[in-house]
Amino acid sequence: MRSFLRPISALLAGVALLLLGNGLLNTVLTLLGAELGFSPVLIGLVMTGYFLGFFVGIWVVVPLVRRIGHIRAFAFCAALAASIALLHILIPSPWVWLVLRVLYGVALVSLYTVIESWLNASSPAERRGQIFATYMAVNLGALALAQQLIRLDDPAAFTLFAISAILISLALMPVTLTRLAQPDTLSAPRVRLGQLWKAAPLGMAAAGLSGLTMGAFWGLAPVYASRLGFDTAGIGLFMSATILGGALFQLPIGRYSDRHDRRRVLAWVATIATAVSAIMLLLPAGPTLVGVTLLWGGLTFALYPIAVAHTIDHLKPDAILAGSSGLLLVHGGGAALGPTLAGAWMSAQGISALPLYYALTLAMLGSVLTLGIRRAQRPDPQPGHFAPMLRTSPTALEMMPDAPATDDATEPQRTPEHTPDRKQTEEPA
Repeated sequence: MRSFLRPISALLAGVALLLLGNGLLNTVLTLLGAELGFSPVLIGLVMTGYFLGFFVGIWVVVPLVRRIGHIRAFAFCAALAASIALLHILIPSPWVWLVLRVLYGVALVSLYTVIESWLNASSPAERRGQIFATYMAVNLGALALAQQLIRLDDPAAFTLFAISAILISLALMPVTLTRLAQPDTLSAPRVRLGQLWKAAPLGMAAAGLSGLTMGAFWGLAPVYASRLGFDTAGIGLFMSATILGGALFQLPIGRYSDRHDRRRVLAWVATIATAVSAIMLLLPAGPTLVGVTLLWGGLTFALYPIAVAHTIDHLKPDAILAGSSGLLLVHGGGAALGPTLAGAWMSAQGISALPLYYALTLAMLGSVLTLGIRRAQRPDPQPGHFAPMLRTSPTALEMMPDAPATDDATEPQRTPEHTPDRKQTEEPA
C-alpha cells in the first residue's frame, strides 16, 4: 500500500487539513447563528448558500485551472476560503453570511476539483479503486475529527474561526510543496439529465431525495443537538457519531447491494432509516441518542452512493462519468433545498421537526422506490461494483472503479461475473 500512497501523500494531507477546517467551520457557524438568535429558517437559508456556490463553482473552476494551473488555483481558492472563514465572525449578519457562504461554496468545490483531478491523473487504472477508497476514508475521518475541535472554545469566540482559517491555510503547504506532476487538462462535466432520467429514474429520485435529507443534516443538526440539551462536547460527539456511522456502514451495505437488486436495497435502507428517524424523535439528549444517530448516519450516508451504483448499472460505459456528474448535481440540488425546508419547519413546529423532516423525506424515498419496483417490467441488471463516496465534485467520480479511464472508453471496468446486460440499458430502471 505504501508504494501507491507515497506519491499522493501530499495531496491526501492537503485534503485532510482542508476538511478539518471546513468541517469545523460548518458546525461552528450553525451554532453561532443559533446563539445570535437566528431562526432555524434563517440558518437553513444561510446554509443553502454553500450549495448554491457549489453549483456555480463546478463551472467556474475549469476556466480558472486552465488559466493559472492546479497549484495556483488551489492557492487562490484556499486563500479565499480562509479569508471567508474569518469574515463570518467579523461581520455577524445573516445576509452577509449568505453571500459569504455562496463564495465559500465556490472556493470549496474548486479546491475539491483541483485535488480530485490531480489524484485521478496520478492513478494508474489498476490502483484507481484503492486510491478512491483511501480518499473517501480521509474525507470521512477528517470530517469526524473536525467535530471534536469545537471542544476547544465557545462557538461565539474568535478562536474556532481562527483555527478553521489556519487549517485551511495549512492545506496549502503539502500541495504547493509536492513534486507530483500537475495534470495537463481539466474538463467540465457533460450532463444530460433527460437521458439520465430515461436510463435510471429511480437513481435520480434517490439522489435528489437523499440530498434533501443530508442537506438538512449538515445545515441544522448542530442546532438540533444544541437545543435538545447537548453541551459543546456533546454536539461534537453527536456529529462525529453520525459521520462515523457513515464510514462504518457504507461499505457493508454497498457490498450487499452488489449481490442483490439495488432498488430493493435502497428501498429497505430508506425504510429502516425512516424508522430510526422516528425513534430519534422520541429520545432525549444522551448516549442512547448518540448510538441511534450512529445507525442513522450509517443508513443515510449509504443512500447516495448506492443510487450512483444503481445508475451506473444502467449506463453505457461512455456515459458513466456524465451520468454520475448529473446525479451529483441532482443530489446537490436536493441538499440546497434541504436546510431551508427543514429550517422553515423547525421554526413553525419546534426542534422535534428535524427528525420528523428526516422521516418524511426518507419515507417519501422508500415509497417512490417501492412503487417504481412494482411498475418495472424487468428485474434490475446484475450489479457492478459499489464504491463508498461523499458529495464532493464531479472529478471524484472519475476515480471510481466503474468509471472508464477516459471519456471515449469503450469497455466497462468490471469483472466478467459482474457485467450487466447492456442490451437492456435503454429501458428505464
